[in-house]
Amino acid sequence: MKKLAVIAVFLISTLGMAQDQYTKGMQKAFQLWEEGKTVEASNMFERISNAELENWLPFYYVSLLNTLDSFGEKDKEKLTQKLEKAQEYIDLAKAISPDNANILVQQALVHTAWIAYDGATYGMTLSGKVMALYAKAEQLAPENPRVVLSKAEWDIGSAQYFGQDTAPFCKDVERSLELFANFKAESEFHPQGGKERAEEILKSCNQ
Repeated sequence: MKKLAVIAVFLISTLGMAQDQYTKGMQKAFQLWEEGKTVEASNMFERISNAELENWLPFYYVSLLNTLDSFGEKDKEKLTQKLEKAQEYIDLAKAISPDNANILVQQALVHTAWIAYDGATYGMTLSGKVMALYAKAEQLAPENPRVVLSKAEWDIGSAQYFGQDTAPFCKDVERSLELFANFKAESEFHPQGGKERAEEILKSCNQ
């Protein structure tokens, strides 16, 4: 009995240490991101993912950072490296957490980055996939403001491209702000930003 108690204490303390290392690592990665050191932040999330094989969050952030870094990239080779890595890590995140609205939105963002780089080449093949991903994400998490905002931003961009009215989608941005007011992420590391982006888009809607 005493031996079992010792084993239990050891397991609990080991789990606590591992959790503490995870927390410190994630906090450090977010700090690097806030400092604008996106490559270093991505590398840190990647190292965490190697130790957290059943946790989708570090994989998600590797994908997100590489995708964000690809916007505005003119060099096709560099862009391809970033987006292929983004795709690799979002695929790994999907395998860990299927039917996850945040992951679906990130997959849509990867496709959007390709479309932004070359709409003539990628728009026809990927636009439908983006719309389907947002529709599924909204079905899974209709009250998640980041899902509502991401879909609205895509819809506004599409409407502008085709010369259509953006007003209905601006209302969706307003709704996302209402949802942000009461939104609580599952943990400090779960995706939760976007309120400032919603406010920025709404300003341009009202101009």
